[in-house]
Amino acid sequence: MTNTITLEDLRPAEGSTHKIKRVGRGRSSGRGKTSCRGHNGEGQRSGQSSKRGFEGGQMPGYRQMPKLKGFKIINKLNYAEINVGRLEQLGMEEISLDALKSAKKAHPSADGLRILGNGEISKAVTVKANYVTPSAKEKIEKAGGKVELV
Repeated sequence: MTNTITLEDLRPAEGSTHKIKRVGRGRSSGRGKTSCRGHNGEGQRSGQSSKRGFEGGQMPGYRQMPKLKGFKIINKLNYAEINVGRLEQLGMEEISLDALKSAKKAHPSADGLRILGNGEISKAVTVKANYVTPSAKEKIEKAGGKVELV
């Protein structure tokens, strides 16, 4: 005779199962009379079910929270922006992001440099930037300067 286990031999581990608590079976059962439903009201009646998120008339938590509007760009770049009118005041022949950071004219967290076209320039400067507006490029080259896109 071989010792094979069949489905009839399988039993749950000792103590892992419990008898279900039978409600409405008298006072001494522990769940008699109102069967854990309370005395009156909506929850005590048969067929009662509340919708998901219902908190008994209180303003639900999901409606108390403020709503988010729009979205956030995850890998947004921070650009240091300088107008053409400020380039001459910096007193540099070559203007780049590294030069501006070392002179503490740009924030250390800046990822790139953008040159904007507001103002006038008369001195020739070399500009190394990520973006230069067409009007700014025209003004810098007219003053004898040079523009390089990095």
